[in-house]
Amino acid sequence: MATAALTRYTPEEYLALERHAEFRSEYLDGRIIAMTGASPEHADVVLNVGSELRGRLRPRGCRVFVNDVRVQVAHGAGYMYPDIVAVCEKAAFLDTTPKTLLNPNLIIEVLSHSTESFDRGAKFAAYRAVESLSEYVLIDSRAVSVERYVRHGEFWIFSAEMDPDATLELSSVGCTLTLREIYADVEFPGADEDEDG
Repeated sequence: MATAALTRYTPEEYLALERHAEFRSEYLDGRIIAMTGASPEHADVVLNVGSELRGRLRPRGCRVFVNDVRVQVAHGAGYMYPDIVAVCEKAAFLDTTPKTLLNPNLIIEVLSHSTESFDRGAKFAAYRAVESLSEYVLIDSRAVSVERYVRHGEFWIFSAEMDPDATLELSSVGCTLTLREIYADVEFPGADEDEDG
């Protein structure tokens, strides 16, 4: 059985293509990964978390970015666009177009059906190679569910919360969010339907 050849790109080729691309793409292990559009629920969660974090962290000199700031991962062999990224020291950028953040402290990805396996697997593995990163959070856009990974030396400590009244501690940036704040105005598909229909 013949298999289709997969085109591999160097990081330099990816950066050159991305400079003039109409749509954003991520890059990992020689592959360019097209980014898909987001659901209203996904967009609401990103806006809620980004807004809350910016309001709380900006007075302390931290920076919060949503969607459009690229992060270098995997020792320079990968580039990702996290849903939300925060840095509480002077932001360091690689001089690319667009600029690429080198020192994130916190990365948050909002899960959707099309991104969940990548966000949990290859993407998280690439993020773990970023020395400055100390916390990775996965927020489900389809149900109330937040997972948190905190770096502890060589290990990542996992915790999860599904209680809407719970609080999410973000130790990497020194603040907390309630799950009610994270999911404010989010209407999950089927939430208004009864069990029969």
